[in-house]
Amino acid sequence: MNPFTVKVMDEIGIDVSAQTSKGVDTYLGKVLFQYLITVCDDADKNCPTVWPGVNHRLHWSFEDPAKFEGTDEEKLAKFRQVRDQIEQRIKAWVDNKAE
Repeated sequence: MNPFTVKVMDEIGIDVSAQTSKGVDTYLGKVLFQYLITVCDDADKNCPTVWPGVNHRLHWSFEDPAKFEGTDEEKLAKFRQVRDQIEQRIKAWVDNKAE
């Protein structure tokens, strides 16, 4: 887990420090997903686009903050910016689904 991710998520009260990347086999045949949402262009191009049970595939393109170059403070600012953009997108999507 990127340490900047851990820090900016901790700032909003979410502890992701113990999270790890997981392969498809962790979930395949064990969890039913109705939505597949990718959040970066690399994932959109390189991750599975078909998933059993998925009825809806969405792509929300966000800049990858890990690729941003700058001072540590500038990097933190970029991670915060992307975190907040993702939060806003999720809230808008959930609000739209509730209608």
